[in-house]
This record gives sequence, structure tokens and C-alpha cells, in this order.
Amino acid sequence: MNLSHVQHLYWRAGFGLGPKQLSKLEKNSKEKVVSYLFKNKTKYTPLEIDLSEYEILINGSFSKTKKEMGAEAFKMFLKKSRREVRNLNGAWIDRLNTTDAVFLEKMTLFWANIFVCKDQNIWHIQQYNNILRKNALGNFKDFVIAITCAPSMIDYLNNKQNKKESPNENFARELMELFTLGAGNYTENDIKESARAFTGWTYKKRRGFFINKEDHDYGEKTFFGKTGDFDGNHIIDIILEQKQCARFICEKIYRYFVNPTINKIHIEELTNVFYENYDIKKLMYYIFSSNWFYEKENIGIKIKSPIELMVGIYRTVPYSFNKPQQALFLQKMMGQVLLYPVNVAGWKGNTDWIDSNTLMFRLKLSSMLLNNAIINLDAKGDIEDTFEAYYTKRKNAKHYLKMDISWNIFEKEYKNLDSEKLKNILVLSKINKNTEKMIDQLIIKNNKDYCVQLMSIPEYQLC
Repeated sequence: MNLSHVQHLYWRAGFGLGPKQLSKLEKNSKEKVVSYLFKNKTKYTPLEIDLSEYEILINGSFSKTKKEMGAEAFKMFLKKSRREVRNLNGAWIDRLNTTDAVFLEKMTLFWANIFVCKDQNIWHIQQYNNILRKNALGNFKDFVIAITCAPSMIDYLNNKQNKKESPNENFARELMELFTLGAGNYTENDIKESARAFTGWTYKKRRGFFINKEDHDYGEKTFFGKTGDFDGNHIIDIILEQKQCARFICEKIYRYFVNPTINKIHIEELTNVFYENYDIKKLMYYIFSSNWFYEKENIGIKIKSPIELMVGIYRTVPYSFNKPQQALFLQKMMGQVLLYPVNVAGWKGNTDWIDSNTLMFRLKLSSMLLNNAIINLDAKGDIEDTFEAYYTKRKNAKHYLKMDISWNIFEKEYKNLDSEKLKNILVLSKINKNTEKMIDQLIIKNNKDYCVQLMSIPEYQLC
């Protein structure tokens, strides 16, 4: 494989590669490089932060604890526990920055924007995040079932309120529209009958998921032309029998990992592979082994998400925030805060990452992170802030961004590269003539400065 093909693979399956890894891999065949990616980068390790302080929220009695603490103290305790979601955000970013299982984490990031969920219960959202990670390269049917039974999803889409006397259709609708089939590939009656099948699917703190028999509708349902005493598992089975389910997921994967513009021939090719047994790992191996994946039209054409941009910079020049909270501010400024999706449909991605404000901020990001300067950061406010709270904070407080940068790590890998090699490693897309002209006029003092300059050009925004 040539350098651009290896870098293309590792930007789609991860966040790019440094020169040492690239030089080792580009000497090998495509088959060996892809096999190496799958054999060495897919070990599942759960992401966990210390939640011992909040054990009572998962195993204890709320009423007893509230009585012991007092109402106001208990209220503050719950508020503090909700803020732990931010610490999980930081732990996830750290995992993306440093993990060797980079492909598994990239897949986890992808699925987080398919099976979208938001929850302020730190125990449940941590569990949910690990469900994504554990199933990211597994069997899609098992994945859907695990998501359906997760307390965070049950709460997020109101299935706890889904009872035979008054079925709640939220989960049933999103299961088909956003998770498996896509809009227009089912009927309103399918939604109603599916909702009935999921009645009583709930959870308790100590018990976890269970089906409440008193709330479950055991009556006959008709779904996609089939009739029977269906429960949620039957519904999922019938959905997966529809080839549209395989096609829908393949289109999502294609847009994220290959090209935002669909190639119908490739989609049908992938659909046939995936429909056989819904093996996610097999599908991804097929994509990365396909000749068309490495065609010029698919290289350097995808706009990096804010997380891809931040992690890509880190993996070239490791940095840390003096104030970890500021990592959240940067995510919010660019429009993607992990664990805080905009809505159940998730982030649209690609061109939606860019507008007149975010583009200028993104172009300045490498300078802000790596120039070791104190820079006034116009924060958009706290994650849960109302507009009034945000406005007050903006009037009365200044936010500064200051970093610790590990240039010594960069120097070990990049110091002796010539400028052309450095450019080819950092910038994957074809460089515009005007940008090329600007680069040619730069006075290159050292690779450290040149790195920041290359990360500040529009083409670095692409992968």
C-alpha cells in the first residue's frame, strides 16, 4: 500500500497515523494492513470512571437517602451526580486520544450517533456507552436488543411509560425511523403494533431490565404483514428480515467511513454482504478490503467532525488542558459535545459541521491548542445553561484557554522529516492552488511551526 492509502484507511478507521507507523505499514500489502487493523485494534475494554460516591443511586433507596441527607442536601447530591457525565465525557476523549484499540473506539463513536441517547443518570449512561463499545463490531441483532433493554434508552424514548392501557409509541417509531429502517419504510400501523409489543419493557435500579407482565400487551399483533402474539424480540426479528434494514445501516456506514455521497452500486454490494448474518466486523473488513474504498474520489473528501479534529491534533502533538472543563467549551464551540447529542436524530455531520463561525474557529484551533498562549475563549455557556444564565456568565466572566503541550513527543517522530513529507502525512486531501501558493511562501523555521501552519489550512479540515 502507498502512504496515502494507509493514511486514508487509518483516518477512516481511526484518527490518522504518525510517520513511524506509516513507514512500517506502507511496505505491506493491503490484505496485511487491513488484517493488522482488525487483529490488533479491536479488544474491548469498558470505559469506567470512579462512581463509588454515587453507589446509592444504583443500589440504594432514594427515599431513605433523602431522609438521611435532608431534602436540600439530597438535591445537591443528585445535581453533583449529573455533573459526572462531564467527567465521563473527558474520560471518553482521553480514551480516543490514547487508546491502541483505535478502530473499536472509532466504531463506538460512529454508533453513538446512530443509536442516539442522552441521560443524566451517570450509572446508566456509562453502561450505555459501554454497550455501544462492546457491540460495535459484533452482531447487529444482538446490538439492537442490548440497546432496547438499556435503562438509558428506556428512559430517553419513554418506554417506561409504554403500557398496555396506553401504549407510548416513541421508542417504536425511532427504532424503525432512526435505528433500523429509515423513514417511509413502515406504516403508522406498524408503529402502533410495535409499540404494543414493547409494552412493559422496563427496568428497576437493582434488578435491571425486565418485562413487567402486568403492563405487557399479550394480545395478537400484526406487523409487516405477520400476525402473532409478538413481543419486542419478535419485532426486532421481523425488522431484520427486511433487506431495507441492512441497506439502511450500510448507507449510514458508507456515508461515515467511505463518502458522504452514496454510490448505489457499492451500497447494494454491501447490503448483500451485511444481510447474510448482520456481522458488523465482516462488513467493515469487506469495505476496507475493497479496491473502491481507496479510489481518489473517496480520499480527503470528508469534513472532520470536531472530535476527529481535536483527537487528530492530539495524536500528532499530545496536549492537556490546565482546566479539563475547557475541553467541553471547545466541543460546544464547534457543535459536538460527546454524551450531549442535539436530538434523537444525532449530528448530521460533514458539511453541517461548518458555518461562518465554526470554520474560523476550527482554522484557529491548532494555534489555540499548540501555541502555548493564553487566549480569550468566548464560551457558549454551560451545557445545561438557559439563555439567561449563559448571557449572565458571558457578561461577568472571561474564559481563558491554556495548554500543556508535549512537543518533545512530536519532535521524536517528526523532527527529521522534510517539509514535503510532513505535509503529505498531515494533509490527506488535495491542496487548493491558492493554499499551495501560500504554503510555498512560508518561511519554514522548523517542523514544529510548520505543523501548526499546516493544521491551520482549510485542507486539514478534511480526511
